[in-house]
Amino acid sequence: MTKNKYLFPFIMITSLFFMWGFVHNLDPILIPHLKKSFSLSTLQASLVDSAVFIAYFLMALPAGFIMKKYGYKTGIIIGLLLFAIGSFLFIPAANTQLYFFFLIALFIIACGLTILETAANPYASLLGPAETSTFRLNFAQSFNGLAATLAPIIGAKIILTKGYSDTELNAMTESAKQVALASEASSVKMPYLILGSIILVIAIIFAFLKLPEIKETEQKEGEKTGIFHALAHRHLSWAVAAQFFYVGAQVCVFSFFILYATKAAGIDEQQAAKYAGYGMGMAFMVGRFFGTFLMKFISAGKLLSIYAFINVILCIVAITSSGTIALYAVIGIAFFMSIMFPTIFSLGIKDLGKDTKFGSSLIIMSIVGGAILPPVMGYISDLTHNIQVGYIVPLICFVVVFLFGIKGHKVIENKSYE
Repeated sequence: MTKNKYLFPFIMITSLFFMWGFVHNLDPILIPHLKKSFSLSTLQASLVDSAVFIAYFLMALPAGFIMKKYGYKTGIIIGLLLFAIGSFLFIPAANTQLYFFFLIALFIIACGLTILETAANPYASLLGPAETSTFRLNFAQSFNGLAATLAPIIGAKIILTKGYSDTELNAMTESAKQVALASEASSVKMPYLILGSIILVIAIIFAFLKLPEIKETEQKEGEKTGIFHALAHRHLSWAVAAQFFYVGAQVCVFSFFILYATKAAGIDEQQAAKYAGYGMGMAFMVGRFFGTFLMKFISAGKLLSIYAFINVILCIVAITSSGTIALYAVIGIAFFMSIMFPTIFSLGIKDLGKDTKFGSSLIIMSIVGGAILPPVMGYISDLTHNIQVGYIVPLICFVVVFLFGIKGHKVIENKSYE
């Protein structure tokens, strides 16, 4: 940020981190809301996450090609437009009362987010001196943490309106019950209309904004590049695996928090949503800022491994305890997850040169872990009738992140691919 020309672009890029953090952290509110509205099992409700994160797998490589051919600015505008379209589709989804329509709308939003993240993560990392790239990306991601605090609080007040109890619903006729649930489901229309409108305004701002195009190492004539060439970098391959498991863990912890809190701590959904915002969200945000500060004194890889090890211990507590201890253990997990995504990302694309955009696409592609692992946790929870047992899934994920922090992030030259 030593050059003034980078300041406003960095502010606008940082706003993107907030916006996708906000919409992602509405999902934990949507899951119990749609679960009730459509009488879904835990596994079926987890398809909200699958619809979102499968888009990262399908769109990451096309996003990389868009960035490679047209640059970061075009990619950001396309991503914002898809984000807005998906948000507006929540209105017909609520009107038609089809769960599948909601999943389509979430998938389109996520396609936009995939392109945004493929562009914004490396752009924030590269928009300044290389030696402060991890610090800079963690700072930008801190506003993702701020969104994680605000989204559940705002979402709970607007979406989780005081509806009918299960006893009241069971006493209704089938037609009356359908009308009542339709009324509850319609509460999503206004927040997503507002969200889509804000995103559209941001897209217009970016259309007129002059962004400095960051140039990676120029490709020499006859020099190899591409997806497989990028994967030849050992630390990138490790980062792809680590990000797959980290995102899977984060989605499991955040998306099932309200269900977890109501079962393990015996509180209602409204209280659980407050804990999700004030507790989980605040822990995540403070953890980002605190972790960014610690990186001035502790190397990124070492701090990542310390945080991952602590989360393995906290997962064991989340599985074996109950009441407030269980609740605060999961909030603690959110705190120590906070630096993981940006740190894995920046360590993964370190020294990739001409392979940076493809490397970025591959790491974003690995976010598909958020589509695959929550249904596994949901299946285990349904099978055992105990959502706490499902925490074995994030526990295993944090072991993989720990290994990446210990040794996987170290850059090793691949001369055979030169």
